[in-house]
Amino acid sequence: MIKTAIITGGGSGFGRETALKLAEKGTNLSIVDLSKERGEETVRLCEELGVEAIFVEADVSMMEDVQRYVAETIDKFGRVDLFFNNAGISGSGVRTLECSIEEFHSIVNVNLNGAFYGLKFVVNEMLKTGGGVIVNTASLGGVAGMPTLGAYSATKHAIIGLTKTIAGEYGRDNIRINAIAPGTNKIPMAFPRGEIDAMAEEVPTDRLGQPHEVGDVVAFLLGEESSYIHGAVISIDGGAAAL
Repeated sequence: MIKTAIITGGGSGFGRETALKLAEKGTNLSIVDLSKERGEETVRLCEELGVEAIFVEADVSMMEDVQRYVAETIDKFGRVDLFFNNAGISGSGVRTLECSIEEFHSIVNVNLNGAFYGLKFVVNEMLKTGGGVIVNTASLGGVAGMPTLGAYSATKHAIIGLTKTIAGEYGRDNIRINAIAPGTNKIPMAFPRGEIDAMAEEVPTDRLGQPHEVGDVVAFLLGEESSYIHGAVISIDGGAAAL
């Protein structure tokens, strides 16, 4: 059976790299992103690898958009087997209590509410077909504090809580779920330049991560090779969380 995966934030970074890894394995793909240009480019690259792929333009903070990207995936492929719940934003890089109320709500709406909506509607489809596998994107900021990115860090801590709780609730329904906690990577997400430089200097491996290194891990977690990994948080951070 050919599997189908939904990837949010699939137009670039971790999402695109994971899409390409899954396409190499013969997985059909539903690429979800705010950017039509980037999302369609990911679709093109995946199709070149011989799989079917669609692009759905969506804002994950809008419940209706999430319902739509799930519905369009089902209309096209009939099922959802794999879900990389990845889309997120960072913040402007000010001290936590200097963050505007509007920005705080925006980060929560995308990173936490958007992830919850995706889980709610995707798991409902997986239950109809006997199960599936999910990877949520948390962060180094989800296992440690991240000065000047407080709202981001709070949402990523929450993602880990959601992951562990859902693992306990749905494991017997053949829903397997894990989270990744990437450190500082060379991705388009708009971390403030100073924050990236400061974090990179503290990484034990003395370099920034590469998106394909995250994509490799996500593809592994979505695959049969990781069938007994459930409810885990996998750090991909060059050792930063070990300090």
